[in-house]
Amino acid sequence: RFGDLQGKHFALWGLSFKPNTDDMREAPSRELIDDLFAAGATVTAYDPVAMHETQRIYANEPRLSYAENPMGALEGADALLIATEWKEFRSPDFDAIKQKLKQPLIFDGRNLYDPKFVRGMGIEYFAIGR
Repeated sequence: RFGDLQGKHFALWGLSFKPNTDDMREAPSRELIDDLFAAGATVTAYDPVAMHETQRIYANEPRLSYAENPMGALEGADALLIATEWKEFRSPDFDAIKQKLKQPLIFDGRNLYDPKFVRGMGIEYFAIGR
């Protein structure tokens, strides 16, 4: 979709390997973050529990910043990536997502949303296996 990711900025919702924990062992977000960094992209992340653990793992990493809430992570992002199925991500304000992202684009690694509904909102939506 993007081609070269150099200079792109991504919002990432969810850092822990599953909801209701700060456990980052084997978390898909780690590989995703590392791959984005390797491609020249930056990330702003939000997770309700695991941000302190992520800050420990990625100490002093200038390409990774943190938001105080999910919508704050979207500011200036080229797309939203979802890596953990936290309950608070299940019913977002899709109009606000469209306004905050540079382009209305979601890559959903957890299949949280109905593709027809999200696409009907004018958001380009990619989900695993859909």
